[in-house]
Amino acid sequence: MVASGNFATPKTLLSLADKHIAEFRLFMLGAQVGIPDRDGVIFESPFLGPGMRRNPRLNYIPCRLSLVPVLLRANFKPNVVLLHASVVRNGKVSLGGEVNILPAAIEAAKLAGGIVVVQANPKMPYTFGDSEISVDDVDYLIEVDELLTEAPDIALNDASLEIGSLIAHRVSNGSTLQLGIGAIPNAVIASMQKHKDLRIWSEMFSDGVLGLVRSNAVATDSTLTASFLFGSRELYDWVDLNERVVMRRTETTNDPGRISEQVKMTSVNAALQVDLFDQANAAYVNGQPYSGFGGSTDFIVGALHSEGGNSFMALPSWHGKSGNSNIVPRLSETATSFQHSFVVTEQGVAECFGRTAEDQAKNLIEHAAHPDARDYLREASRAAGLIY
Repeated sequence: MVASGNFATPKTLLSLADKHIAEFRLFMLGAQVGIPDRDGVIFESPFLGPGMRRNPRLNYIPCRLSLVPVLLRANFKPNVVLLHASVVRNGKVSLGGEVNILPAAIEAAKLAGGIVVVQANPKMPYTFGDSEISVDDVDYLIEVDELLTEAPDIALNDASLEIGSLIAHRVSNGSTLQLGIGAIPNAVIASMQKHKDLRIWSEMFSDGVLGLVRSNAVATDSTLTASFLFGSRELYDWVDLNERVVMRRTETTNDPGRISEQVKMTSVNAALQVDLFDQANAAYVNGQPYSGFGGSTDFIVGALHSEGGNSFMALPSWHGKSGNSNIVPRLSETATSFQHSFVVTEQGVAECFGRTAEDQAKNLIEHAAHPDARDYLREASRAAGLIY
């Protein structure tokens, strides 16, 4: 069973499944708290939200977001797809703020003889593009009136604001942006209000992009392309019937080839750790999956192939709770990505792409690592043969 994920959880349909189906497998992206969670329900996901994270009945599936539709066609064929959509308009419903892998799930279910069930909600915005689904492709539709989940406010601390400023300073006018989720991408946006002619081609966007539009930082002749939204009611109302916003399936937004075609493609993603080989871990904590690959790898590759493009990997230099450096000699967890243009912390910007392995290590130590960690990292780098 595949269900709409992130902030488009079909709560009514999942409640009905929970009551009437004793055992089922539930495949979602970014699942939020409140989904059915009991014996008999097996979770499956390549990208974890708080609703599935650290669950003993979780089957985590390592996979880049652009390849999840391949999983659905070949490895995890759904026989039921549960969707949260808008009300019917001109013979169609819209997937609103969550397109992502859902068109692929619908197609895979139809090929496997499965069914598509929709809860149609007047509070779900009607968006255009691949989000529009013909009612002819829907087997069952029920009407609901359900509040949509909204993104919480994320406080911007001094470190995230400094990182945001450092990145924004290196992004030129006319660039195309991909921004991930969290304090650092929000801080980047906060520092870009005076930019001009920006464009948006992103896996997702949130209220910060709306702020860029309102500050006239986004090119007025451009469309905003994304695959899902993470935002407030204000954002949902703004995208409703807004022809300037085009929602595309993940195979389009996250295709590195398509990404590379964007003008000065600039990807900004966050990591938990980066090592002296410029490998980033953004998915694992203490040996357990915390999130997943998501689309960061897709956009890093696409941005590096874009003329004038750059990929930024951002993180605080120091982990306050554990008292350890986030720049480490070598990752102890699985690498999520590698070979970024820049690694940015509140300490500065380490240039990585196009540098030798020795220069990468030196730049990470001198420009990204916390001062308290630099002597240790220099020693570890010499022991690894990176710095002589």
